[in-house]
Amino acid sequence: MPAPERIPPRSMSSPESPRDTELLARGELTVRGRVREASNAVLYCSVAHEGREAACVYKPVAGEQPLWDFPDGTLAQREVAAYEISEATGWGLVPPTVLRDGPYGEGMVQLWIEADPGARLLALTEDEEAGEGWKAVGPAQIDADRTALLVHADTPELRRLAVLDAVINNGDRKGGHLLPAPGGRLYGIDHGVTFHVEDKLRTLLWGWAGEELPAEAAAVLDALDRSLAPGAPLATRLAELLTGAEVAAVRARVEALRATGRHPEPSGQWPSIPWPPV
Repeated sequence: MPAPERIPPRSMSSPESPRDTELLARGELTVRGRVREASNAVLYCSVAHEGREAACVYKPVAGEQPLWDFPDGTLAQREVAAYEISEATGWGLVPPTVLRDGPYGEGMVQLWIEADPGARLLALTEDEEAGEGWKAVGPAQIDADRTALLVHADTPELRRLAVLDAVINNGDRKGGHLLPAPGGRLYGIDHGVTFHVEDKLRTLLWGWAGEELPAEAAAVLDALDRSLAPGAPLATRLAELLTGAEVAAVRARVEALRATGRHPEPSGQWPSIPWPPV
C-alpha cells in the first residue's frame, strides 16, 4: 500500500485547495496530543482521507469552558464562521476550518499552521514613537518602574487582519493568535470569541485606528456587503452557524466601516487590549 500524501504545515503563498476542507471534513481523526496552554480543550490531531494526510487542531464543543457573555457551546461555530468570512474576503487569513463530529463529539477542526519562528510582528521599544515599518499600539508596563511602547509591524497582511477582526468583532486578538508562515503568509487563529452583537473588539492591532481604510479593504467591504444580503450564499451559511441577531450585527458592522471609510477606534466602553496580550 502506498504511503499517504502528507500535507506539509501550511506555509505556501498559494490559496488553499477545497481538497483541504474535504480532508478535514471527511478524514479519519486521530488524536496525537493536547495543547495544554489553552483554556479550552485543544487537541493536536492527524487527519487522513483517500491517500492524503495532514496535521490539524480539533476543539470539541464538549471541551469549551462557559463564558459569561457568550452562549454555551457556540465557540466552534464561531470559529467556522470566521473562516467563512475570511474566505469571502479573498484574503485567506484563517486556515481551512470545518465543523464535524470527532472522537469527543462535534467540534471545530482546523488545518495546523507551522509558524515562522524568525518573523517579528510585535515588539517593545523604549523610543517615544514607533520606528519605520512599525505602528504604535500603546504603553506597556514592563515592571514597577519602567514602561515601553508596544508596537506591531506595519504590513498589508496585518492590516487586512485588522479589518477582518473589525468585521467579525474579535474579542481576543492576542499576539499568540498571529501565525506568520514562511514565505510571508499570515494567518489568524482562535476565533471563538467573535460575532457578539455588542462591541467586543479587543486587539493588539490598533496601530491604524482612525486611519483611512486602504482602497483594497474598501473594495472587499463592498463585496462583503453584497455577499451578506439576505438569501446570498454567505448569509445563508452564516445563518447555520450564528443567530439571526449576530448575522444582522455583521451586516451592520460592514455598513458602518463602509460609511466611515476608516479603521475603528477603541470605544472606551470595553478594554481594548486582550489579557494576557500574548
